[in-house]
Amino acid sequence: MSDTGATISATTTSRINPATLELSRPWAVAATVIGALVPNLVIWLLGLAAGGSFEMTDAGTTSSVAPGGVVILTVVPTLIGMALAALISLKWVAVIRPAQVIGALLPLATIALTVQADFDTASTIALAAMHVVIAVVIVVGLEAMRRPLVGSALVRSAQV
Repeated sequence: MSDTGATISATTTSRINPATLELSRPWAVAATVIGALVPNLVIWLLGLAAGGSFEMTDAGTTSSVAPGGVVILTVVPTLIGMALAALISLKWVAVIRPAQVIGALLPLATIALTVQADFDTASTIALAAMHVVIAVVIVVGLEAMRRPLVGSALVRSAQV
C-alpha cells in the first residue's frame, strides 16, 4: 500500500508534464503569458515587414501601439485572467471551463475595437491575429492547468 501512496504522491507533485499538457497553476499562468507574448511579437514583426505602422489617430493625436502596446496589452490581461482563474480554482476547480469560454470570447470580441480604429490594413490584420492568438493560448493554458487538478481529484476520490 505504501508503494501506491508513493506513486500517487509522485504523480501529484510532478506538476509539469508537457507531453500530456499538464502544468501546475503557476507554470500554466507563466506559460500562457509567454505563449501569447512571443507569437504576438512575431506577428508584430511580420506586420511591420508588411508595411504596417501600428499607429492610430485619436482626437487629432497620433499614437503607436507597438511594440510597448503589444507587450502590455498581451501580458496584462492574460496575466490577470489566468491568475484570477488559478486563484478561484483553488476553491472551485470547475471555474476553469467557464474561464476558457470567457478567455476565448473576450479577445475575439475586442477585435471589433481594432477594426474600428483607424489603423492601416496591415496593422489591423496583424492586431486582429494577435487577439486570436491570445484566445487560443488562454484556452490551451487553462486546459493545461485543469488536467492535473481533475486528475488529482480523481485519484483522491479513488483512495476513499
